[in-house]
Amino acid sequence: MNISRFATLFLCLSSLASGAVVTLAPSTQAVTFTGTGTNASGAGTTRVSWGSCAYDGNNTSCTVSGPYTGLGNGGTYTFLLVYPGNGASPLGTIASPPGSDLVTYSLAAGSLGFTLRPNGGGLVNFYDLSFNLYFSSVTDSCTGVSICAVGLVGTTPGATITGPVNGSFDTTPIIGSPAGVVTATAYGGFRAIAPATWIEIYGRNLATTLRQTWSGTDFNGAQAPTSLGGTTVTVGGKAAYVDYVSPGQVNAQVPSGIASGPQPVVVTTFGGASVAATVTVNAVEPGILAPSVFRLAGAQYAVALFPDGITYVLPPGVVSGIPIARAKPGDTILLYGVGFGPVTPNINAGVIVQENNNLPGFQAAFAGVPATVQFAGLVQGFLGLYQFNVVVPNVAASDAVPFTFSLGGTAGTQTLVLPVGN
Repeated sequence: MNISRFATLFLCLSSLASGAVVTLAPSTQAVTFTGTGTNASGAGTTRVSWGSCAYDGNNTSCTVSGPYTGLGNGGTYTFLLVYPGNGASPLGTIASPPGSDLVTYSLAAGSLGFTLRPNGGGLVNFYDLSFNLYFSSVTDSCTGVSICAVGLVGTTPGATITGPVNGSFDTTPIIGSPAGVVTATAYGGFRAIAPATWIEIYGRNLATTLRQTWSGTDFNGAQAPTSLGGTTVTVGGKAAYVDYVSPGQVNAQVPSGIASGPQPVVVTTFGGASVAATVTVNAVEPGILAPSVFRLAGAQYAVALFPDGITYVLPPGVVSGIPIARAKPGDTILLYGVGFGPVTPNINAGVIVQENNNLPGFQAAFAGVPATVQFAGLVQGFLGLYQFNVVVPNVAASDAVPFTFSLGGTAGTQTLVLPVGN
């Protein structure tokens, strides 16, 4: 992920507003901003001469680094700008409106990365960072303008600002709003969640690794990890089980025993703990597997398999490359879900299912005609994944027969279809 697509830097003559930031020493970062003229609206653009640069015959690499304090025991930060060729830096800024100290960065080519090397620790990468830089009116020198203001440099052809730049960067994880926490999107993407269901968390700075999915070595026997790549999640103050992390998304299984009602969700990394996102927890929040790629011919198909485990229940011809067929009355088909609540005997979240179990109260219907449910319960060898073995009832043939389900008499909220032939 290219952080320059998200970073807005505020260049000003006064101190930064308070916030969860890590302070850079004023004398450690020198960046030169060179005005290159004005555009038709009068809002000028500037080209940035970024730190110390070296050309290796293919790419130019520019670094700005120095010590940081305020996070752990401190250490060293490094900005690394890499772009093809050995021409002018593609990192540019726009001051708008004219005369404003608000400057937005853009990167025409290449990448801008950021790392911390904490004292006594290894390198920590940040891929989606927000940071601020500002000039000190006491120490900076200005050329071509009467006062040291970026907006004026941007509107004055050939003007420059030189001198050390003070600044701060914020490594804190940020959970998005209003839909930063949802039930797994392939299973409905509901705003409310439930104990032991699967959730997706969206935001920025949610991980200090580009992407990582849990593997067998992350488990302690049958127990799933509560930390992955240095990222942890809590729901209602309890540790969740982290399956996937990236700077913009974290997938986790909600722990068991979370009380219904508003509950806080917090993501923590080396960069700190996020502000809690409040999410509604219901006792159950059931969803059938029906990802967006199964929205075909204007209808949302549930993912259903025949007992061979490879043939999907879909109308012939809608997709290629996989075995598909219509179901017929009397066929048994397999569907999957999350968020359906406790099974018998009880199996807690975070543990690989290893025993036979059943889910009471699950019912299914095709076009309103009740179906026989041969099995409903958690799948052995997985965590929090339910399987439903359903016998197709005798209904009129159609490639879009409404499929509905209920749990304990309460109907599911998804609008789903399945094809039934003769």
